[in-house]
Amino acid sequence: MEIIRAELIHLGDAAFLFDQYRQFYQQKSDVEGVLQFLEERIRNNESIIFLAYAEDKPVGFMQLYPTFSSISIQRAWVLNDLFVDVDYRHSGVGSALLDAASAYGKKTNAKYLMLQTGSENFPAQRLYESKQWKKDTDLFYRFDLG
Repeated sequence: MEIIRAELIHLGDAAFLFDQYRQFYQQKSDVEGVLQFLEERIRNNESIIFLAYAEDKPVGFMQLYPTFSSISIQRAWVLNDLFVDVDYRHSGVGSALLDAASAYGKKTNAKYLMLQTGSENFPAQRLYESKQWKKDTDLFYRFDLG
């Protein structure tokens, strides 16, 4: 398995996985929209995307968004998206992607990584906890703008 940071030349592979990820969360397939969205993130340096390859096939991806900790005056990262192809789950792909996130966070002198997952997504929760992520009891609020 190989983990790489995605660049524009990897856009097709990233979009392929990202579209599957969105469908996992009950969204309609929108390859064109996904391509545009990911291209903008990469071109504008608005996120960091890692891709996992097994046998030269894209089998997983993760997307990190930057944020900052004002109190600690340091960068932090939001692990917003993590997806592993169903045929490659339980094969170490998710774990390797989390390791890549941790290494990238350390490389960028980040204070922390954070993520939010579904309360019923027990397989993901088990993976995070096996990698020493701690469950946070803080409440999340959202304000919709449109």
